[in-house]
Amino acid sequence: MGMRSDHGHGTKLVILGRDGTINQYRDDHVKSAEELNPLPGALEAVARLNHAGWHTVMATNQPGIGRGLLDMASLNAVHLRLNQLLAEKGGRLDAVFFCPHTPDEGCNCRKPLPGLVQQIGARFGADLAQVHMVGASLRDLQTAHAAGCVPHLVRGDRLSSTDAATIDALLAQVPGSQMHDSLAAFADWLIQDERRARGDLRDADSRPGDLS
Repeated sequence: MGMRSDHGHGTKLVILGRDGTINQYRDDHVKSAEELNPLPGALEAVARLNHAGWHTVMATNQPGIGRGLLDMASLNAVHLRLNQLLAEKGGRLDAVFFCPHTPDEGCNCRKPLPGLVQQIGARFGADLAQVHMVGASLRDLQTAHAAGCVPHLVRGDRLSSTDAATIDALLAQVPGSQMHDSLAAFADWLIQDERRARGDLRDADSRPGDLS
């Protein structure tokens, strides 16, 4: 596919959930651009990832389409507005992949099934074992695990009132899961982790005991 190579791992790719990760979570779905409310620091986090050479792609279940709660024009308007807000911060989503199906339609692209993530991996020529997937629910962790990605959970607003024991129980259900307070905290971790792997961290950033 002619994708560029980074550090021998192919395309550097992060897959992001939407609601609770980038945008405020709503029980009634985001039905219009006016209902889009990015979480504090989330847009800047995407921009930081982009500037560090990471492609960012959003993967989201949108059963409201299948249920008739919103149409494709409305969904496109939401994601156009999101990219406009990202552009103001110097960031961008390379693509948005969504599952429009309801749970009873039997598709393979509705998270936690891995179909959506596999489509993303194929589109970007990415080795899914090197892809970090970030979400705000057990479903997102399960999706990452099913697709063979590296699973990350953010507290965001969706899990803001969830106690530590419940969070630990969520993480324990999916091997290799890591927890971050926010998308901004994840971005900081990933950028620092890559620098550590390259041996770029020195002085105060490479104190003994920090390289866990």
